[in-house]
Amino acid sequence: MNNKITTSLVASFILATNVYSSETFQLDEITVTSATKSTQSIKDVTSNVEVITKEELEERNFTTVSEALNTLPGVNIVSNGGIGQLDSVSIRGMSSKRILILIDGIRYNEPAGLSGAPLAQLVIDDIEQIEVVKGAQSGIWGADASGGIINIITSKARKGFHGNILAEAGSFNSQKISTTLSNKTDRYFVELNANKISADGFSTYEPKKGAADYGKRGDDLGLEEDGYKNTTYNFQIGLNITDNDDVSMSYKKIDSKYDYDYGYGYATDSIGLESKLEHYFKAADYTHRSEKTNTKFRMSQSKFDRTNDTFNAKSKINEFLIESTMDYASSSALTVGLNKQNFEDINNLNKYSTKAVFISNTNSFDKLTLSQALRYDNNNKFDEKVTGKLGIKYNFTKKLNISSNYGTAYNAPTLSHLSYTSTLKPETTKSFDLNFEYDDLKVTYFENKIKDMIDYGFSPSFHYFNSDGESRLKGYEVSYKKDIFKDTLIGLNYTHLKAQNSSGEDFARRAKRQVGFAVDYYGIDKLHLNINGSYIGTRYDSTNKTGASTGNYTVWNSVANYKINKTFSTYLKVDNLFNKYYQTIDGYATAERSAYIGLKATF
Repeated sequence: MNNKITTSLVASFILATNVYSSETFQLDEITVTSATKSTQSIKDVTSNVEVITKEELEERNFTTVSEALNTLPGVNIVSNGGIGQLDSVSIRGMSSKRILILIDGIRYNEPAGLSGAPLAQLVIDDIEQIEVVKGAQSGIWGADASGGIINIITSKARKGFHGNILAEAGSFNSQKISTTLSNKTDRYFVELNANKISADGFSTYEPKKGAADYGKRGDDLGLEEDGYKNTTYNFQIGLNITDNDDVSMSYKKIDSKYDYDYGYGYATDSIGLESKLEHYFKAADYTHRSEKTNTKFRMSQSKFDRTNDTFNAKSKINEFLIESTMDYASSSALTVGLNKQNFEDINNLNKYSTKAVFISNTNSFDKLTLSQALRYDNNNKFDEKVTGKLGIKYNFTKKLNISSNYGTAYNAPTLSHLSYTSTLKPETTKSFDLNFEYDDLKVTYFENKIKDMIDYGFSPSFHYFNSDGESRLKGYEVSYKKDIFKDTLIGLNYTHLKAQNSSGEDFARRAKRQVGFAVDYYGIDKLHLNINGSYIGTRYDSTNKTGASTGNYTVWNSVANYKINKTFSTYLKVDNLFNKYYQTIDGYATAERSAYIGLKATF
């Protein structure tokens, strides 16, 4: 390891990650549903789960989900520019098309897309919690969860009438306003959230590494600014029909627009190119509860409409779900369900459907927790798939535990893949992890093996194909978080990754080493101070360590929150504190030092 890396790691260790308030450490209070489809305390889950709570989202004043996810161990985001531009998330090196994104359990992966879900369009203002479950999860959730799942839980109305309004302004002429109104009684609840963001932005393309002008910002080169607009609405309503029965409906609309460039090296910076996206989500739920069971019926639809200067892509997913969770024995829960999903590419008239049955079981004893899941998928386009998941966790003491998980998964070709190559078959994945946790320290070894990986080629023409052999992604994560003083919290996470395809070549855009760090201070009345950042190690823009080196940099950020009184609070956020120049994708810009100030009223 060279001196530059050593210095960054030492500095990161001194400062440390992903710790925002004392509430973060109360693990007994955090519950998750994504690991087994039944509600569990996070301390009883065998799976490797990361949770970002509402308090953490608000204290760090993130704008998008991508921004929040980028703070987690083993998670990395690369982007084609600033806010709203195309980005790609990876978990332990598994790319975005192998990660299932859910909003309240509803699929957000785009059927007519090629790289998973349009994550950059999700704002955080209506979010209660983000749950990230790492490793193969098809045994629970079905296709496209071979690298894990990200379940975004939207906020729910609290008892009584509540509301808030937030206004923010900052660099790149960015403006944000959001509001939430909710009311809940013993009989009904209703909540409405509206959010609007606009920014002039900056040129998404800049000189590639090695070019004469590399390192110069778009403003210095006279390049066109690439702006962004996003309007998001989220509406939920529910009614308690009886003490044991309730119905609810939800509707979410995301309407966004961004200017874009093709990347440096073209004759111009692609002046005037614009992409528009409209996403709609609607769901209707009926839930029946008895003394030991909870049964849910759901119908949902996700629609995607993407238009730019060269194409228009429209697609939708219709889903029907029945699932029932039964508590039995002293501390055991069994979930069984039926699921039907219809996927349709409206433009290309491609479609397929999947029918599934699944079962998930958790047994908790004095010190031992066991989890099992099994799922059968019958797809009218591909072969039948049976996937599963096994987990075990043993608590030696309150502070010391070990756990391990093994899972199988598959990734189905998207409808866009099939429009190029109709003979594609699904990828299959096996994943394993082993976890050791003592007090504030957690160490994880992980390994993923992908067979029949979907790749692309250009001879004799552009096409997709299933690779021979087995791709392997393995490594380890270390995370540490500590309340070092009554008013000071520190933490650190480190990820080491080795990701190679079936030919033994390193995958593109996967950093070998990655560090996240943060320190939070609460010692001054009504004031919270945070400094955070990340170090990205060696990373190449192309396969087999070719293309530009886009790694070996550290970016620092800071946040100050001040509670004026019971109603009003304000904050100041500075990103890229030391104005570091870097690119996550060769030829695409990142933001220079930028500042944002916000005011929030809560009632």
